[in-house]
Amino acid sequence: MTGNGTGDTEALREEIRRTRVELGETMEALAAKADVKARLKESAEQAKERMREQAAQTVARVRGQAARGAGMARARAYEKGESVRAQAYDKGELVRRNPMPWAAIAAGAVATVVVLMIVRGRRR
Repeated sequence: MTGNGTGDTEALREEIRRTRVELGETMEALAAKADVKARLKESAEQAKERMREQAAQTVARVRGQAARGAGMARARAYEKGESVRAQAYDKGELVRRNPMPWAAIAAGAVATVVVLMIVRGRRR
């Protein structure tokens, strides 16, 4: 009977020890829940971190879009420049092949300027 009683005593002591550990953990959990200030501070820190992450993602997205837009604008400007160069070249070739109409237009412009200068000179 002595051997059997010792085993029961050890089992009870072990159960008491486990109960104390569980009770300690429960008390820590209740204390953490009761500490509203610490919980609010932790919640605020988590919210700040989420905002920082969202801001970083937004900045990265906007920079990417801006870079794509700038690249597209650069490409369009290059295409327009090439188009204008080609048109200027074509017009230059036209003038080189047949300069007479352009010479007539230039002579008419000079004559118009001379007539305007004479008319203005008479008014003074």
